[in-house]
Amino acid sequence: MEFISILDDVKKLVAAIQKGDLKPIYFLMGEEAYYIDKISDYIEDNVLDETEKGFNQMVLYGRDVTIDDIVSNAKRYPMMAERQVVIVKEAQDLSRTIEQLAQYAANSQPSTVLVINYKYKKIDKRKALYKAINKHGGIVFESKKMYENQVADWIRRVLAGQNYNISPKAAQMLVEFLGTNLSKIDNELNKLKIVLPEGTQITPDHIEQNIGISKDFNNFELRKAVGERNVLKAHQIAKYFAENPKDNPIVVSVALLFGFFSQLLHLHGMSDRNPRSVASALKVNPYFVNEYLDAARNYPMKKVSYIIGLLRETDVKSKGVGANAIPQGDLLKELLVKILG
Repeated sequence: MEFISILDDVKKLVAAIQKGDLKPIYFLMGEEAYYIDKISDYIEDNVLDETEKGFNQMVLYGRDVTIDDIVSNAKRYPMMAERQVVIVKEAQDLSRTIEQLAQYAANSQPSTVLVINYKYKKIDKRKALYKAINKHGGIVFESKKMYENQVADWIRRVLAGQNYNISPKAAQMLVEFLGTNLSKIDNELNKLKIVLPEGTQITPDHIEQNIGISKDFNNFELRKAVGERNVLKAHQIAKYFAENPKDNPIVVSVALLFGFFSQLLHLHGMSDRNPRSVASALKVNPYFVNEYLDAARNYPMKKVSYIIGLLRETDVKSKGVGANAIPQGDLLKELLVKILG
């Protein structure tokens, strides 16, 4: 999986820095800011000792400087130290002129470690800057956005590296509540690690008690209740959502149900219902495969197609098209009556 490759790349990069194998340029780019910040912060905190940082470490911001300013600082010689570190944060603000850095990349100062944080964008690999960094010993690291179906596994892998475990349901609760924002998820995991000792298996109860996500009334449980055709539970969750609309916007519920029924449509088209094959094809944790198989039995293909149409219609209404006067809680209740009826 791609996210595993990124994790391994980050570990190798950090391990090389720990050994003193420093590159003249670290160009950190891509849609996922989490790893860009992690690598940049590691270099900022660890390459120089505290006595060296005062004269030899500089943090610049893209909105305040030009490429000439960056090059001028990078070409300085360190004072009473082997090297200096120049970090440019929010370098995406220099996207129109960033290619001008190619000349420096081709002839960089050996005693400077230049770190460019180029978030939410990436440079063209066909152009001079990318080629110059690669050719002359620098590193271009691309931090790609993670798909939602990859995040629960990312949580599990990160926690495993810190001597914690997490149940599949607890991980899915975090994803459902926080989406794919790895920085937000990492902040919440750090809160859990403060109160829970190493070796703990993090459960839905831990998530509810320490993060405030209800373990019984959330979109994950709504999806499960709908899949089981558990009418009472589904409507209890809808009632809770209607009473807490800010924390449970209908657009999120509709999007999750749309993804769920789209996966069921895919499942109906599969001849191989082996759990491992289903998990791979639907890109879901094997732990949840039986929920999909049960739901497929509860909803024939024709019904699934009908529900997908309902979800599209509700999505439009939830955004105010033709349903301005209908409270979102009522829209969800109406949707569930049609799905479960």
